[in-house]
Amino acid sequence: MTRRLTRVKIHHEGVNILIIFMLLLLAVNIPVWFLWRPAGIALSVVSAIFYLLVVNFFRSPKRHFPGDGHNVVVSSADGTVVALEETYENEYLHRRVIQLSVFMTVLNVHANWFPVNGEVIYTKHHPGRFLAAYLPKSSTENERSTIVIRAENGQDILMRQVAGAMARRIVTYAEPGVEASIEDHMGFIKFGSRVDLYLPLDARILVKIGDKTTGGITEVARLMDTDN
Repeated sequence: MTRRLTRVKIHHEGVNILIIFMLLLLAVNIPVWFLWRPAGIALSVVSAIFYLLVVNFFRSPKRHFPGDGHNVVVSSADGTVVALEETYENEYLHRRVIQLSVFMTVLNVHANWFPVNGEVIYTKHHPGRFLAAYLPKSSTENERSTIVIRAENGQDILMRQVAGAMARRIVTYAEPGVEASIEDHMGFIKFGSRVDLYLPLDARILVKIGDKTTGGITEVARLMDTDN
């Protein structure tokens, strides 16, 4: 019997960062207000905008997939589809698959959702470089975490969290034995990154390069029923 991953309602990943950032902004703004009020007003406005952008980055929305979840593959992240091609996956699947990659900017929510319903059977973190996440080679050279989920139809779906030029920490909540649900968060990547999905060749792809996706909501593919 599998264990169900506890659903995340509010991300704790950014709490300490937001507190420290607020204290730093106060430490800078308060003296300026006393020294020169017009400069203090201007600095406070800029600081408030910047702080709200950081708050937006750490939002942790709770989402519910509105349709039929049978054999559905949802986007694991908010962002833009930047890769959609046939390739060979050499870490775990060892076969040709369809790679579907979504790039997240610093303006996107960086929570990551499970792409399919099923069970987590494999996870592994890989240290690496911090190239720009939109580059193809970032999938194999950057710091990354690999998660494999056995979908309800028996097919193994590989998901890879890839750090970007600004990202310095990948957080993966998934672990072998955890039940995966497309409405659950499986991880978080801090500050600019991408998520790769490796899907079976017979999967029906429903997006194209340049499409915008919403994590946990946008249906990016449909899996075929199998005899397994």
